[in-house]
Amino acid sequence: MSNHVYKSLELTGSSKTGSDDAIRVAIEKASESVRDIRWFQVLETRGHVEGGKIAHWQVTIKVGFAVD
Repeated sequence: MSNHVYKSLELTGSSKTGSDDAIRVAIEKASESVRDIRWFQVLETRGHVEGGKIAHWQVTIKVGFAVD
């Protein structure tokens, strides 16, 4: 097994559906320009309320990707 080195960055995803979808949106969008994402960690979950109902979920995550 070889040693691995990772670089990490923070992302915030947003969704009207839920927190899981906000995470998925952030990872899928980042994957368009960042290669080899291997892990994520949820740092913060928050939301926006309109008229007494949840309008948007926002989730800030840290993602790690392998460095060549």
